[in-house]
Amino acid sequence: MSKYYPKKGRVIFHVDMNSFYASVEMTRNPELKGKPLAIAGNPEERKGIVVTSSYEARAKGVKTTMPLWEARRLCPELIVMRPNFEHYREASREIFSILSDITPYVQPVSIDEGYMDITECEDQGTPLEIAERIQQTILDRLELPCSIGIAPNKFLAKMASDMKKPMGITVLRKRDISHKLWPMEIGEMYGVGQKTAEKLQSIEIRKIGDLAKADVMQLKSLLGINGERLRNRANGEDNRPVDPDAVSEFKSIGNSQTLPHDTTDEQEIQRLIRRLSQKVADRMDRKEVYARNLQIMIRYHDRKTITRSKQLHDYIHQVDDIYEYAMRLLEEHWNQDPIRLLGVTAQDLTEKQDAAMQLNLFTYEEEAKHEKLYSTIDQLTEKYGSNPFKKLKTPNNSKAPTTSFQKDFLDDYRKK
Repeated sequence: MSKYYPKKGRVIFHVDMNSFYASVEMTRNPELKGKPLAIAGNPEERKGIVVTSSYEARAKGVKTTMPLWEARRLCPELIVMRPNFEHYREASREIFSILSDITPYVQPVSIDEGYMDITECEDQGTPLEIAERIQQTILDRLELPCSIGIAPNKFLAKMASDMKKPMGITVLRKRDISHKLWPMEIGEMYGVGQKTAEKLQSIEIRKIGDLAKADVMQLKSLLGINGERLRNRANGEDNRPVDPDAVSEFKSIGNSQTLPHDTTDEQEIQRLIRRLSQKVADRMDRKEVYARNLQIMIRYHDRKTITRSKQLHDYIHQVDDIYEYAMRLLEEHWNQDPIRLLGVTAQDLTEKQDAAMQLNLFTYEEEAKHEKLYSTIDQLTEKYGSNPFKKLKTPNNSKAPTTSFQKDFLDDYRKK
């Protein structure tokens, strides 16, 4: 058995659920199986964007982030459903529980994918046997398909898991990269987005193999330090550990939402800013963090998008403060053209206890004045299940999901 486990290296899995949201819906309604299905943000309005789709829909050309009207044009028989994030989070928790039964070294990176380090799992079988058992367990218990990449590091494991879908298991060793990895188009490489791919293609780097052999100085000149990092990845080098604690690392907390129609209506815009601020405040409260930078994003009717931020003198975490600074930024930077989408993001985050130590005397005194009130509200909220003093002027009647749902599940995983 030891021949399957290197003495100095690692054995890393990347577990990637196949068409996750659509697959979860099929488990709840078996009649959907085998049919073209798309999960979209809002099927009734123009802001409907395909979040994910079944493989039957993908075969007709339906892709993630595609506008719903285009998806329906390509696939007239397409079944469209709203996302149900509670169901997806529940399934995600079950999946990561299964992975954690194998090893404590599990690092979720989104609601439907994660890394595992099974280097010390020799007593449980070969890596291939363990991967097959994981895949079959998830399928038997949850009726959900997944693909698994097996490799000596995270990058190669990620690339491997994409090589065979659905229900694939792919081994990608360093000695395999010249014939399995290098012939792939540069745009297929994990970590290379469209703009980066275009830059690389401008210097005749079209395949991953071209990147692996490219001049480091030229890459650094073109892409900065990321150029050298990508070259290392293309050569199969990646020393990042599988870190179970990385689930609690985050740099910002934000939400954005598309309006039902392009608008210059100030009241409608203010209501949306308030709702977004409340969502950000709620997530900051769950994560127990304060912010010292606030950013807004404005996307206009012509899709031109701007982001503007403000560094704050003091830490904030209350919805009123978030809303106030967001509105200030809006007033300063909105050019009065019709708005299509708005976003609010808290940045420069610090854990609550660390921020408290940095508060100056004036801020401390101001906070202390309200501490008893906050404490009383928290006690009543715990007793009655909701904040009895929640402002009535900020209802959230919109059922449209915001763009943070992919990471919300991490709050639950962190608390385990």
